[in-house]
Amino acid sequence: MLDALLNTARGWDGHLAGYAIACGLALGVLLIASGLHQLLSRTSLAAAARSRRMRMIAQGRAGAERLALLRPPARRTGWRRLPLIGGLPKALRQAGVPLSTGVFLAGCLVLSAVLSFAVAALAAPGLAVAIGAVLGFGVPLALLKLQQGKQMDKLVHQLPDALEMMARGLRAGHPLNNSIGIAAQEMADPAGTELGIIFDQVSYGEDLPAAAQEFAERSGLEDVQYLAASISIQHGTGSDLSGMLDTLARVIRNRIALRRKVHALASEGRLTAWLLSALPLVIFGSVSVLTPDYFSGVADDPLFRPMAGGIILLTVLNAVVLKKLVSFRI
Repeated sequence: MLDALLNTARGWDGHLAGYAIACGLALGVLLIASGLHQLLSRTSLAAAARSRRMRMIAQGRAGAERLALLRPPARRTGWRRLPLIGGLPKALRQAGVPLSTGVFLAGCLVLSAVLSFAVAALAAPGLAVAIGAVLGFGVPLALLKLQQGKQMDKLVHQLPDALEMMARGLRAGHPLNNSIGIAAQEMADPAGTELGIIFDQVSYGEDLPAAAQEFAERSGLEDVQYLAASISIQHGTGSDLSGMLDTLARVIRNRIALRRKVHALASEGRLTAWLLSALPLVIFGSVSVLTPDYFSGVADDPLFRPMAGGIILLTVLNAVVLKKLVSFRI
Protein backbone atom coordinates (compact mmCIF):
# COMPACT_ATOMS: atom_id res chain seq x y z
CA MET A 1 0.00 0.00 0.00
CA LEU A 2 2.82 2.38 0.90
CA ASP A 3 4.65 1.58 -2.34
CA ALA A 4 1.53 2.35 -4.37
CA LEU A 5 1.13 5.71 -2.63
CA LEU A 6 4.79 6.53 -3.26
CA ASN A 7 4.46 5.62 -6.95
CA THR A 8 1.32 7.76 -7.22
CA ALA A 9 3.10 10.69 -5.57
CA ARG A 10 6.03 10.30 -7.95
CA GLY A 11 3.61 10.26 -10.89
CA TRP A 12 1.92 13.41 -9.66
CA ASP A 13 5.34 15.03 -9.20
CA GLY A 14 6.21 14.22 -12.81
CA HIS A 15 2.94 15.64 -14.10
CA LEU A 16 3.32 18.78 -12.00
CA ALA A 17 6.88 19.25 -13.27
CA GLY A 18 5.66 18.92 -16.86
CA TYR A 19 2.85 21.40 -16.24
CA ALA A 20 5.30 23.80 -14.57
CA ILE A 21 7.66 23.62 -17.55
CA ALA A 22 4.80 24.19 -19.99
CA CYS A 23 3.49 27.16 -17.98
CA GLY A 24 6.98 28.64 -17.72
CA LEU A 25 7.47 28.23 -21.48
CA ALA A 26 4.15 29.91 -22.24
CA LEU A 27 4.95 32.76 -19.84
CA GLY A 28 8.39 33.21 -21.42
CA VAL A 29 6.96 33.36 -24.94
CA LEU A 30 4.35 35.88 -23.75
CA LEU A 31 7.00 38.09 -22.13
CA ILE A 32 9.23 37.92 -25.22
CA ALA A 33 6.33 38.79 -27.52
CA SER A 34 5.32 41.70 -25.27
CA GLY A 35 8.89 42.96 -25.20
CA LEU A 36 9.20 42.79 -28.97
CA HIS A 37 5.88 44.59 -29.35
CA GLN A 38 7.08 47.38 -27.06
CA LEU A 39 10.36 47.56 -28.96
CA LEU A 40 8.68 47.83 -32.34
CA SER A 41 5.94 50.22 -31.21
CA ARG A 42 6.37 53.89 -31.76
CA THR A 43 4.93 55.01 -28.42
CA SER A 44 8.24 55.02 -26.59
CA LEU A 45 10.08 56.45 -29.58
CA ALA A 46 7.50 59.17 -30.08
CA ALA A 47 7.93 60.22 -26.45
CA ALA A 48 11.65 60.69 -27.07
CA ALA A 49 11.21 62.96 -30.10
CA ARG A 50 8.57 63.81 -32.68
CA SER A 51 11.06 63.44 -35.48
CA ARG A 52 14.38 61.61 -35.66
CA ARG A 53 15.75 64.36 -37.89
CA MET A 54 14.77 67.12 -35.45
CA ARG A 55 16.39 65.17 -32.61
CA MET A 56 19.61 64.95 -34.64
CA ILE A 57 19.46 68.69 -35.26
CA ALA A 58 19.04 69.27 -31.51
CA GLN A 59 22.14 67.10 -30.95
CA GLY A 60 24.11 69.35 -33.32
CA ARG A 61 24.68 66.83 -36.10
CA ALA A 62 25.53 68.26 -39.51
CA GLY A 63 23.31 67.88 -42.56
CA ALA A 64 25.66 65.45 -44.30
CA GLU A 65 25.71 63.22 -41.22
CA ARG A 66 21.92 63.34 -40.99
CA LEU A 67 21.58 62.31 -44.62
CA ALA A 68 24.07 59.47 -44.16
CA LEU A 69 22.08 58.08 -41.23
CA LEU A 70 18.52 58.70 -42.41
CA ARG A 71 18.73 58.17 -46.15
CA PRO A 72 19.22 54.58 -47.35
CA PRO A 73 21.85 53.78 -50.02
CA ALA A 74 20.79 54.46 -53.58
CA ARG A 75 21.54 50.93 -54.80
CA ARG A 76 21.29 47.52 -53.23
CA THR A 77 24.75 45.97 -53.37
CA GLY A 78 26.35 42.91 -51.84
CA TRP A 79 24.20 41.10 -49.28
CA ARG A 80 21.39 43.63 -49.80
CA ARG A 81 20.57 41.79 -53.04
CA LEU A 82 19.64 38.61 -51.16
CA PRO A 83 15.91 37.83 -51.44
CA LEU A 84 15.02 37.45 -47.75
CA ILE A 85 17.33 39.65 -45.70
CA GLY A 86 18.16 42.13 -48.46
CA GLY A 87 14.98 44.11 -47.79
CA LEU A 88 15.47 44.21 -44.01
CA PRO A 89 17.22 47.64 -43.94
CA LYS A 90 14.33 49.22 -45.84
CA ALA A 91 11.75 47.46 -43.67
CA LEU A 92 13.47 48.58 -40.45
CA ARG A 93 13.72 52.16 -41.69
CA GLN A 94 10.10 52.28 -42.85
CA ALA A 95 8.93 50.73 -39.57
CA GLY A 96 10.84 53.35 -37.60
CA VAL A 97 12.84 50.75 -35.65
CA PRO A 98 16.22 52.25 -34.62
CA LEU A 99 18.12 48.99 -35.10
CA SER A 100 20.64 47.92 -37.68
CA THR A 101 20.11 44.76 -39.69
CA GLY A 102 22.90 42.96 -37.85
CA VAL A 103 21.47 43.77 -34.42
CA PHE A 104 17.99 42.69 -35.50
CA LEU A 105 19.21 39.36 -36.89
CA ALA A 106 21.39 38.79 -33.81
CA GLY A 107 18.36 39.36 -31.58
CA CYS A 108 16.34 36.88 -33.66
CA LEU A 109 19.16 34.33 -33.37
CA VAL A 110 19.34 34.73 -29.58
CA LEU A 111 15.56 34.41 -29.32
CA SER A 112 15.67 31.24 -31.45
CA ALA A 113 18.33 29.73 -29.21
CA VAL A 114 16.37 30.53 -26.03
CA LEU A 115 13.15 29.09 -27.44
CA SER A 116 14.94 25.98 -28.73
CA PHE A 117 16.44 25.38 -25.29
CA ALA A 118 13.03 25.84 -23.65
CA VAL A 119 11.19 23.54 -26.08
CA ALA A 120 13.93 20.88 -25.80
CA ALA A 121 12.51 19.92 -22.40
CA LEU A 122 9.25 18.85 -24.05
CA ALA A 123 10.23 17.73 -27.56
CA ALA A 124 13.00 16.07 -29.53
CA PRO A 125 16.14 18.19 -30.15
CA GLY A 126 15.59 18.45 -33.90
CA LEU A 127 11.97 19.48 -33.48
CA ALA A 128 12.94 21.94 -30.73
CA VAL A 129 15.50 23.61 -32.98
CA ALA A 130 12.96 23.85 -35.83
CA ILE A 131 10.28 25.34 -33.55
CA GLY A 132 12.78 27.78 -32.06
CA ALA A 133 13.96 28.92 -35.49
CA VAL A 134 10.43 29.38 -36.80
CA LEU A 135 9.27 31.33 -33.74
CA GLY A 136 12.54 33.19 -33.19
CA PHE A 137 12.65 34.58 -36.71
CA GLY A 138 9.00 34.39 -37.75
CA VAL A 139 7.46 36.34 -34.85
CA PRO A 140 9.88 39.33 -35.01
CA LEU A 141 9.60 39.50 -38.80
CA ALA A 142 5.79 39.38 -38.59
CA LEU A 143 5.78 42.16 -35.98
CA LEU A 144 8.21 44.16 -38.11
CA LYS A 145 5.99 43.76 -41.16
CA LEU A 146 2.96 44.83 -39.13
CA GLN A 147 4.76 47.91 -37.80
CA GLN A 148 6.00 48.76 -41.30
CA GLY A 149 2.44 48.70 -42.63
CA LYS A 150 1.26 50.90 -39.76
CA GLN A 151 3.99 53.46 -40.38
CA MET A 152 3.32 53.61 -44.11
CA ASP A 153 -0.40 53.98 -43.46
CA LYS A 154 0.39 56.79 -41.01
CA LEU A 155 2.54 58.48 -43.66
CA VAL A 156 -0.35 58.39 -46.14
CA HIS A 157 -2.68 59.95 -43.56
CA GLN A 158 -0.11 62.66 -42.74
CA LEU A 159 0.51 63.52 -46.39
CA PRO A 160 -2.61 65.70 -46.99
CA ASP A 161 -1.80 67.90 -43.97
CA ALA A 162 1.81 68.22 -45.11
CA LEU A 163 0.74 69.16 -48.65
CA GLU A 164 -1.68 71.80 -47.39
CA MET A 165 1.03 73.22 -45.13
CA MET A 166 3.39 73.42 -48.11
CA ALA A 167 0.66 75.08 -50.22
CA ARG A 168 0.07 77.72 -47.53
CA GLY A 169 3.80 78.41 -47.41
CA LEU A 170 3.89 78.89 -51.18
CA ARG A 171 0.95 81.29 -51.09
CA ALA A 172 2.71 83.25 -48.34
CA GLY A 173 5.67 83.78 -50.64
CA HIS A 174 8.12 81.13 -49.45
CA PRO A 175 10.05 79.08 -52.02
CA LEU A 176 9.13 75.42 -52.31
CA ASN A 177 12.21 74.14 -50.50
CA ASN A 178 11.57 76.43 -47.51
CA SER A 179 7.93 75.32 -47.46
CA ILE A 180 9.09 71.71 -47.33
CA GLY A 181 11.46 72.60 -44.48
CA ILE A 182 8.64 74.25 -42.51
CA ALA A 183 6.43 71.19 -42.98
CA ALA A 184 9.33 68.96 -41.88
CA GLN A 185 9.68 70.95 -38.64
CA GLU A 186 5.97 70.87 -37.83
CA MET A 187 5.09 67.30 -38.82
CA ALA A 188 5.77 64.26 -36.66
CA ASP A 189 7.42 61.10 -37.93
CA PRO A 190 7.38 59.52 -40.42
CA ALA A 191 6.41 62.54 -42.58
CA GLY A 192 8.66 64.94 -40.66
CA THR A 193 11.82 62.94 -41.23
CA GLU A 194 11.01 62.11 -44.87
CA LEU A 195 10.33 65.76 -45.77
CA GLY A 196 13.40 66.78 -43.79
CA ILE A 197 15.54 64.46 -45.91
CA ILE A 198 14.25 66.21 -49.04
CA PHE A 199 15.04 69.61 -47.48
CA ASP A 200 18.58 68.52 -46.54
CA GLN A 201 19.19 67.04 -49.99
CA VAL A 202 18.15 70.23 -51.77
CA SER A 203 20.14 72.35 -49.29
CA TYR A 204 23.25 70.38 -50.23
CA GLY A 205 22.74 70.96 -53.95
CA GLU A 206 20.62 68.05 -55.13
CA ASP A 207 17.85 68.68 -57.65
CA LEU A 208 14.40 69.03 -56.06
CA PRO A 209 12.55 66.71 -58.54
CA ALA A 210 15.24 64.05 -58.03
CA ALA A 211 14.91 64.35 -54.23
CA ALA A 212 11.11 64.06 -54.46
CA GLN A 213 11.40 61.02 -56.75
CA GLU A 214 13.82 59.42 -54.32
CA PHE A 215 11.26 60.00 -51.56
CA ALA A 216 8.67 58.18 -53.69
CA GLU A 217 11.06 55.25 -54.21
CA ARG A 218 11.90 55.08 -50.49
CA SER A 219 8.26 54.92 -49.45
CA GLY A 220 6.90 52.91 -52.38
CA LEU A 221 3.51 54.66 -52.02
CA GLU A 222 1.36 55.60 -54.99
CA ASP A 223 0.26 58.88 -53.38
CA VAL A 224 3.89 59.94 -52.95
CA GLN A 225 4.48 59.12 -56.62
CA TYR A 226 1.76 61.67 -57.45
CA LEU A 227 3.60 64.27 -55.34
CA ALA A 228 6.91 63.56 -57.10
CA ALA A 229 5.22 63.83 -60.51
CA SER A 230 3.57 67.14 -59.52
CA ILE A 231 6.87 68.66 -58.40
CA SER A 232 8.61 67.40 -61.55
CA ILE A 233 5.92 68.89 -63.83
CA GLN A 234 5.99 72.23 -62.01
CA HIS A 235 9.77 72.32 -62.05
CA GLY A 236 9.93 71.64 -65.79
CA THR A 237 7.00 73.60 -67.20
CA GLY A 238 5.85 75.94 -64.44
CA SER A 239 2.35 75.98 -62.97
CA ASP A 240 0.34 76.95 -59.91
CA LEU A 241 2.03 74.52 -57.54
CA SER A 242 0.04 75.65 -54.50
CA GLY A 243 -3.24 74.85 -56.26
CA MET A 244 -1.80 71.56 -57.47
CA LEU A 245 -0.79 70.61 -53.92
CA ASP A 246 -4.25 71.52 -52.60
CA THR A 247 -5.85 69.37 -55.29
CA LEU A 248 -3.50 66.48 -54.56
CA ALA A 249 -4.25 66.73 -50.81
CA ARG A 250 -7.98 66.60 -51.57
CA VAL A 251 -7.52 63.59 -53.87
CA ILE A 252 -5.49 61.72 -51.23
CA ARG A 253 -8.14 62.42 -48.58
CA ASN A 254 -10.85 61.13 -50.91
CA ARG A 255 -8.80 57.98 -51.58
CA ILE A 256 -8.37 57.43 -47.84
CA ALA A 257 -12.13 57.82 -47.30
CA LEU A 258 -12.82 55.38 -50.14
CA ARG A 259 -10.36 52.84 -48.68
CA ARG A 260 -12.09 53.03 -45.32
CA LYS A 261 -15.50 52.59 -46.92
CA VAL A 262 -14.37 49.54 -48.90
CA HIS A 263 -12.65 48.16 -45.80
CA ALA A 264 -15.92 48.46 -43.86
CA LEU A 265 -17.97 46.88 -46.65
CA ALA A 266 -15.55 43.96 -46.94
CA SER A 267 -15.48 43.28 -43.18
CA GLU A 268 -18.05 40.46 -43.47
CA GLY A 269 -16.01 38.80 -46.21
CA ARG A 270 -12.82 39.04 -44.13
CA LEU A 271 -14.55 37.49 -41.11
CA THR A 272 -15.86 34.67 -43.31
CA ALA A 273 -12.36 34.12 -44.68
CA TRP A 274 -10.89 33.93 -41.17
CA LEU A 275 -13.55 31.46 -40.04
CA LEU A 276 -13.20 29.22 -43.08
CA SER A 277 -9.40 29.26 -42.77
CA ALA A 278 -9.47 28.43 -39.05
CA LEU A 279 -12.23 25.81 -39.27
CA PRO A 280 -9.96 22.87 -40.32
CA LEU A 281 -7.55 23.64 -37.48
CA VAL A 282 -10.41 23.85 -34.97
CA ILE A 283 -11.84 20.52 -36.17
CA PHE A 284 -8.44 18.83 -36.03
CA GLY A 285 -7.72 20.16 -32.52
CA SER A 286 -11.15 19.28 -31.12
CA VAL A 287 -11.12 15.76 -32.59
CA SER A 288 -7.58 15.16 -31.30
CA VAL A 289 -8.62 16.20 -27.78
CA LEU A 290 -11.99 14.46 -27.65
CA THR A 291 -10.96 11.28 -29.51
CA PRO A 292 -7.18 10.81 -29.32
CA ASP A 293 -7.32 7.46 -31.18
CA TYR A 294 -9.14 8.94 -34.19
CA PHE A 295 -5.97 9.95 -36.07
CA SER A 296 -3.43 7.80 -34.26
CA GLY A 297 -5.33 4.67 -35.29
CA VAL A 298 -4.66 5.32 -38.98
CA ALA A 299 -1.30 7.07 -38.65
CA ASP A 300 0.57 3.92 -39.75
CA ASP A 301 -1.39 3.63 -42.99
CA PRO A 302 0.76 4.39 -46.10
CA LEU A 303 -1.84 6.83 -47.42
CA PHE A 304 -2.04 8.83 -44.19
CA ARG A 305 0.93 11.14 -44.80
CA PRO A 306 0.10 11.93 -48.46
CA MET A 307 -3.52 12.62 -47.54
CA ALA A 308 -2.49 14.78 -44.57
CA GLY A 309 -0.07 16.71 -46.78
CA GLY A 310 -2.78 17.26 -49.39
CA ILE A 311 -5.19 18.53 -46.73
CA ILE A 312 -2.60 20.95 -45.37
CA LEU A 313 -1.82 22.19 -48.88
CA LEU A 314 -5.51 22.70 -49.70
CA THR A 315 -6.05 24.51 -46.39
CA VAL A 316 -3.19 26.90 -47.11
CA LEU A 317 -4.40 27.49 -50.68
CA ASN A 318 -7.90 28.14 -49.34
CA ALA A 319 -6.54 30.79 -46.95
CA VAL A 320 -4.49 32.44 -49.71
CA VAL A 321 -7.39 32.52 -52.20
CA LEU A 322 -9.83 33.88 -49.62
CA LYS A 323 -7.34 36.60 -48.65
CA LYS A 324 -7.02 37.61 -52.30
CA LEU A 325 -10.80 37.72 -52.67
CA VAL A 326 -11.30 40.13 -49.77
CA SER A 327 -8.24 42.34 -50.42
CA PHE A 328 -8.83 45.34 -52.67
CA ARG A 329 -6.27 47.73 -54.08
CA ILE A 330 -7.51 51.33 -54.29
